[in-house]
Amino acid sequence: MIHTGRIQELRILRRSHDLLILGDEDEVELKLHASADPTGRAETLRVFVYTDRDGRQVATTRMPKAEVGAFATMRVHALRPTGALMDWGLEPWLLVPREEQERPLEEGRSYVVRVYLDESTGEIRGSTRAKSFLDNERLTVSAGDEVELLVFGRSELGYAVIVNGIHHGMLHKSDVFKPVSVGDRLVGYVKLVRDDHKLDVVLQPIGYRRYIDAHTALVAKRIQAKGGYLALTDKSSAEAIHDEFGISKRQFKQAVGALYKERLIRIEDTGIRWIG
Repeated sequence: MIHTGRIQELRILRRSHDLLILGDEDEVELKLHASADPTGRAETLRVFVYTDRDGRQVATTRMPKAEVGAFATMRVHALRPTGALMDWGLEPWLLVPREEQERPLEEGRSYVVRVYLDESTGEIRGSTRAKSFLDNERLTVSAGDEVELLVFGRSELGYAVIVNGIHHGMLHKSDVFKPVSVGDRLVGYVKLVRDDHKLDVVLQPIGYRRYIDAHTALVAKRIQAKGGYLALTDKSSAEAIHDEFGISKRQFKQAVGALYKERLIRIEDTGIRWIG
């Protein structure tokens, strides 16, 4: 069966002038320009099936930023009374209807969009209501698991993330030691599965945490606040370290060691440079 909105491998049934006729076991046929097979010898082609402006199924070897059921970051190409037209790598542009916008979208800005198939019309649409497509009732991850993250929101607590494309998670600000923006795709790790199935995630393996305690977090954030360079080392005096951080030299050295182990800093002769 040929699925609208999906990337599929379809057979070349026959060739006609400058066209390829693609199909499946149900003998549904789609036309594609012969240039899609420059060798003229392919038996199958990997294509994306979508609908054109007239609502007809068409195939292309160009790939969208996301197929039905997936999320991607897209820029608003234009605003229309019916909604926002998103640049998803193909034309016609992907429509995010007004009722599917978490908040009104702005032209030229980028947002995380979930691509879905409108069952009532058969048309491919987009939505920025990410949470409504995420399921934390049936978790497929456990504490310590490596996961794929897509940042889709920001709050005072930290960053809302999509975990493995299906779950909702939170990356707390206190666990972030590098610039993070909405739309970033990151590798993360499940730090905690809460009783209510909410997920806390971090950006480093649980066994090699970039923050051992609050002192390490303090040192990391202070280096970044100073433009990425701190004119102190583990050879600096205890007084200078205490004046800067209010902690002991031993605690400072432990924090520096933890950051160095995770390759977040480089220790130079006269100071510490942030490289994370």
